Amino acid sequence: MSGEELDIDELPPSGTFDLPKLDFATFIMSILGSAFVHLGDAQDPETGAPGVPNLVLARQDIDLLLLLQTKTRGNLGGEEERVLNQGLYDLRMRFLEVAKPT
Repeated sequence: MSGEELDIDELPPSGTFDLPKLDFATFIMSILGSAFVHLGDAQDPETGAPGVPNLVLARQDIDLLLLLQTKTRGNLGGEEERVLNQGLYDLRMRFLEVAKPT
């Protein structure tokens, strides 16, 4: 930190912003979004240039989701499991596309 301590009491209440509700599916969607950025599927917000793939970080996101899938097996609701499984499938297919030699 830059010399000043962060006082948690000075932060606005969590309901002040229009953020998605915090639940497992939102958490998974956040990791998926990060992975697709790492696959180059997002433009640079400053220049508008196409994103540059980083397969190492994308693979790390896939591994994290696989870890979550293993550790939560049998403990997820139907929608949570669907989001995780479908997201992981879509992400793997996109990874293979991006990683394919040209």
